[in-house]
Amino acid sequence: MKSAITLCQVPEAAAGPFVFHQPLPEGFAAAAQHGYDAVELFLPSPDFVTVEEIKTLATKHHLEIAAVGTGAGMVKHGLSLTDPDPQVRERALSFILELINFGGQLNAPAILGSMQGKWGDNVSREQALTWLAEALKIAGEEASKHNVPFIYEPLNRYETNLINKLHDGALFIEEKNLNNIVLLADLFHMNIEESNIAQAILDAGSHTGHVHFADSNRQAMGHGHTNPKPIIDALRKVDYNGYLSAEIFPLPDPRTCAAQEITAIKSALS
Repeated sequence: MKSAITLCQVPEAAAGPFVFHQPLPEGFAAAAQHGYDAVELFLPSPDFVTVEEIKTLATKHHLEIAAVGTGAGMVKHGLSLTDPDPQVRERALSFILELINFGGQLNAPAILGSMQGKWGDNVSREQALTWLAEALKIAGEEASKHNVPFIYEPLNRYETNLINKLHDGALFIEEKNLNNIVLLADLFHMNIEESNIAQAILDAGSHTGHVHFADSNRQAMGHGHTNPKPIIDALRKVDYNGYLSAEIFPLPDPRTCAAQEITAIKSALS
């Protein structure tokens, strides 16, 4: 397993769980200085920066690109895959596909989190899940063109009412016959929804394809009550060899947070 840290360029997400918000050259430099293996990018749009610019920064700082988030589609543009308006759903899927292609050129998968939306009002749960499955099928196929998976993230009940638990996400993938879709095990969300995080990872098996390594309060590991050892043991048992990515609040400040998190990751993996 390798380490990653989040770089956010979305002003609307300034209060979100992302460690570095400065311009990308500074963010890449800070990630390298703290000893991370990779960065996870949260960009306002697919054309915010060129693939060539990211490749140059990654090469200069000897960093990989762990993943590319799509959440700006929701927080900045108000798009979701389960919106009752078909034109909004179409724009949402287009936004995601563009980021899949952006990330794919960097050998990085894209993540679907907040853009999955929710059901309610004039949209039934069954209809929302049907739309979600249809979009995931297309996203998985598009990602496969770049030989990367597409990552789906179950969120806690306060952020979506679609799929909240990792095992439910695994069942959804299997029942809908979704190819090239993996799950994001976000430990913050799991602290809310799962009775036993390690067991949830074991139950999901090989479906886990990315991990957000956050403590129970969404700060750097060590500032809450999460015990990472059984979680790491479970990830090893399911042969997970991806990233432990720091999607966490930059508290008490970004650099202190980054230093605490990389220490926690190295300790957990030792």
